[in-house]
Amino acid sequence: MKHVYRTTAACAAALITLTLAGCGSDDAGSMPGMNHSSSSTPAATYNDADVTFTTQMIPHHQQAVQMAGMAGYQATTPAVKKLAAAIEAAQDPEIKLMSGWLTSWGKPVPSPEHGGHNMSGDGMMTEEEMSELGNAKGAMFDRMWTQMMIKHHQGAITMAKTEQTNGKNPASIALAKKIQSAQTTEIATMKRLLGQLPVS
Repeated sequence: MKHVYRTTAACAAALITLTLAGCGSDDAGSMPGMNHSSSSTPAATYNDADVTFTTQMIPHHQQAVQMAGMAGYQATTPAVKKLAAAIEAAQDPEIKLMSGWLTSWGKPVPSPEHGGHNMSGDGMMTEEEMSELGNAKGAMFDRMWTQMMIKHHQGAITMAKTEQTNGKNPASIALAKKIQSAQTTEIATMKRLLGQLPVS
């Protein structure tokens, strides 16, 4: 009986070995395709437009998050507070995502101190405008914040459209599409909101 068990075990081991060998050959056959697809990862496929978009959108988002934080403390209209919270919740993770891309591309990541207030045509607020917003109170703050955020979003949409036209990295282009779609919707919401906010 022991001999029979040994024979059965040997056959089972041989069968397992053949099965594994078959799996190995399948994997080996698919490797060229796998290697080809890996070249499409964010770290491997990008161009100057991707780097420019990501490098500029990070400080752009950082300022939007800063403005959203201000609204959390200073806004008096619930709709403004709700919108500000949504903007912060959406853009803060995107900052982390884009920062990871720049790191994988071997490019410097803009710091919050970098500011970016000198970038033209992108909807960024100047230091003076941010200071003015910080000093505004009550309904005046709500109206000023909404007007500034509309301008801010319009700048982001312009940047996102440029990335979709000139970019190469699939993930970066997908994010640009997402930004354009989300912020177009938010602009429509803010324009309706402006019609409801008191003038002073």
